[in-house]
Amino acid sequence: MISVLFVCLGNICRSPSGEAVFRALVEQQGLSDHFRIDSAGIIGWHAGEGADARMKRHAARRGYDLTSISRQVTAEDLRDFDYIIAMDDQNLRDLKRLDTTGEYGDKFYKMTDFCRSCTETVVPDPYYGGAEGFEKVLDLLEDACAGLLDHIRNRHDLPLST
Repeated sequence: MISVLFVCLGNICRSPSGEAVFRALVEQQGLSDHFRIDSAGIIGWHAGEGADARMKRHAARRGYDLTSISRQVTAEDLRDFDYIIAMDDQNLRDLKRLDTTGEYGDKFYKMTDFCRSCTETVVPDPYYGGAEGFEKVLDLLEDACAGLLDHIRNRHDLPLST
């Protein structure tokens, strides 16, 4: 089982969307039995809450269901997940700070590292913006999640589809 954790600041916009987009792609490819997919936030401010209602609406228009409940990243997550995907540079720095022993650094990636056509270097936080910000996040995530699945498929010799 390959485990993937998507991480943003509060786990109510970008990381639950990454989780939903990646899960949908994995299901579409018939690979659900090969994956454990989750999301978490650097901070626990929104712990126990569902995703931002605006993000849910935009995601639903594209067929994604954001059902995850916000939680904070734990030390166990660093140990238990194979891929820990940060949405921006600050999230990545914060994850590296949580890795006090330095043994999990090879698990950390930035979401945009996997973009195939988008040129952005971060997935911007849409929280304080308008509708276009939520759409931009979904555009980036769709591109990057496809690239992430290709990367994992190549590293783990997963079938093209089952």
